[in-house]
Amino acid sequence: MESLWPLLLILIPISSVIAEFNGVLPGCPDRCGDITVPYPFGFAPDCYRPGFKLTCNESSSPPKLFLASSNLQVSSIGDSLLVAQVPISRSCYNPTVTGPNAMVTVIDVSRTPFTLSSERNKLTGIGCDTVALSFQGTDIYAQSRGCLSLCTDPSFIVNGTCEGAGCCQTSIPQGLQQLSTSVMGLRNHTATFNFSPCSFAFIADIENFTFRLTDLQTYREKSTVAAVLNWAVGKQSCATAAQSVDYACGSNSVCVNATEGPGYGCRCSVGYQGNPYLDSGCQDIDECADPSTNPCSDLCHNLPGTYACSCPKGRTGDGKKAGKGCVDERRVPLLQIILGVGLGTALLIATSSWAYWAFMKRRMLLLREDWFKQNGGLMLRQRISSLSGGGNGPKIFTVKELEKATDGYSEERILGKGGHGTVYKGILPGDTVVAIKRSKVVDATEVEQFINEVVILSQIDHPNVVKIVGCCLETEVPLLVYEYVSNGTLSRHLHEPTRKSSLSWETRLRIAAETAAALAHLHSATAQSIIHRDVKAANILLDEGFTAKVSDFGASRLIPLGKHQVMTLIQGTMGYLDPEYFQTGLLMESSDVYSFGVVMAELLTGQRPLCEQRPPGEQNLAIYFLRALRNGRISDVIERRVRNEAKLEELEAVAMLAGRCLRLKGEDRPRMEEVAAELMNLRASAPHPGARQSAQKWTAPLGKSKEGGDVEEDSLLNDARPPTNYSGDSNNCNCSSYMAISFPR
Repeated sequence: MESLWPLLLILIPISSVIAEFNGVLPGCPDRCGDITVPYPFGFAPDCYRPGFKLTCNESSSPPKLFLASSNLQVSSIGDSLLVAQVPISRSCYNPTVTGPNAMVTVIDVSRTPFTLSSERNKLTGIGCDTVALSFQGTDIYAQSRGCLSLCTDPSFIVNGTCEGAGCCQTSIPQGLQQLSTSVMGLRNHTATFNFSPCSFAFIADIENFTFRLTDLQTYREKSTVAAVLNWAVGKQSCATAAQSVDYACGSNSVCVNATEGPGYGCRCSVGYQGNPYLDSGCQDIDECADPSTNPCSDLCHNLPGTYACSCPKGRTGDGKKAGKGCVDERRVPLLQIILGVGLGTALLIATSSWAYWAFMKRRMLLLREDWFKQNGGLMLRQRISSLSGGGNGPKIFTVKELEKATDGYSEERILGKGGHGTVYKGILPGDTVVAIKRSKVVDATEVEQFINEVVILSQIDHPNVVKIVGCCLETEVPLLVYEYVSNGTLSRHLHEPTRKSSLSWETRLRIAAETAAALAHLHSATAQSIIHRDVKAANILLDEGFTAKVSDFGASRLIPLGKHQVMTLIQGTMGYLDPEYFQTGLLMESSDVYSFGVVMAELLTGQRPLCEQRPPGEQNLAIYFLRALRNGRISDVIERRVRNEAKLEELEAVAMLAGRCLRLKGEDRPRMEEVAAELMNLRASAPHPGARQSAQKWTAPLGKSKEGGDVEEDSLLNDARPPTNYSGDSNNCNCSSYMAISFPR
């Protein structure tokens, strides 16, 4: 019987034990006030690992604990998580301010083992006239996210909900160590002063935050709120760290790779509890010590990390509570014991092996099915089946095909990173080069954008639109495969210091004409009108011959047949966003026309859509360009190379066309087909000279609307301008150009 114990121990289920995370180095304090401080953390000399130093302020009562590298107060420390108090941004009614005012707060844990948890935290805005924004560092345009909260009466607010009436929330990116929050009021709280005179924005722990109507007033008394930080040891994976002399995990412990960001953590092995970061921190759990939880029916023997059950002399059985347990040996014939044990053991092994194989196979099938549903597979099949006109759909790739094409998603294959994911260069069989977009694992709300891009691109066949090749939905992260465009974005060629003024006037005019033709095709040449909704220089790709390719259809919308507009969430990019769409939420073809007008202004001036270095009130390129056009000083803002190479009549025609596209009302703007036709006619005119005399100063006349009125220079909302207290790194209007937004209405 004793020879069977090792086999039986493998098959006996052991109840899970939740290990406590505590313990410090000998001679080190383990508390600061009411907060337990376990190793690797510490605040006394030689009591912590590098990077895990804390500060205990004993001058306050009770003492308070802070991160040593910042002024963030620590509320509690857990296994891989730490709760800290982070600042709240606020904006209150100010009768002396006529436009939106904003306040910026910064959370910075750079060069520490901490990152903001994207799983536990969300950007939260509170108020009834509130725009809450989050962005990295001090650059308000760097991977910004935001939400909008509006309400005109407190009766519209429902306690416990945070969906845009009094409270709004949106996710934050993974692995951030530096994040700023900003909040502003669209109307300076004048309409909501009686019940909501202030707006607040902060990063909040969603598991411990519940919105209440009273928060509109009580948050005026708060300066901080609880948020969750992830922490991990070092920057290495478990496999690499285990070979290092600085390996953090003690005996009887296992290493676990960090889920958000680099590094690893330590856990006590099954059957042990304590602090896995101490050399002897994980101690054996005596499962037999408590009679009330004794796992055996008779005799229990504690073993390192486990236990064993047995029967006393004269009795036989498996010793477990389940079944018959221990019985008198004299009642069981010896042959029956041998046969029973042998057959039972064989049957148990066979059954367990089959059950394990079936379970793992079923688990993998369910997991792939869940990923397929999570990534919008059902939605994609439904959308494709509902399309009219037919045609071959996108190819469905397997995981192994795309891993092989990208060399295991090597960092050397990365073409670029954006707000919705990372793009890799892939090489398919036959040396076909493709671009593979690997979306981020984010909210389910972004699944529709991914499926939207697949469906819309699969319907379009135009030389100036990026073609879809296929997609893969059977992984946790959805993948999109489209044609490879090798020469970067138009924004890169216009604004990077090493490439500035690298595009000739003839090339710029051709890029404008090809982009307009692609947008016109989207608006009128497909079964349903397609509105891109995010036309900008960064979404216009160039091949080796500088042919324009319109890309990134993640925000695009199909307009139902018989309709000319659709009500949507406000989504787009600051500096390019149609002011009429921003105010009403009504998306029309003219919204793309406005954004294309900003691109034309970029091509003419070589300047970015938003720039703090321009004169006050003209930081927005659309306003800057229209005022120059109206005041007869357009030649002062045209890029030098463009002035030297273009004909006077060409410059005048293109500038006036851009001014018409930037009109405030969508009905006053030309249709995209008209814009494309005018640009094509300009290209078809007399050949462009290599250079022209630049001594002549060109001055364009004042632009006119359809009714003969002046071009409206205030065609962009004040709300679309950057906060006035922002100071970015800028040189000659080379500051960051735009900020993607998506506001619930």
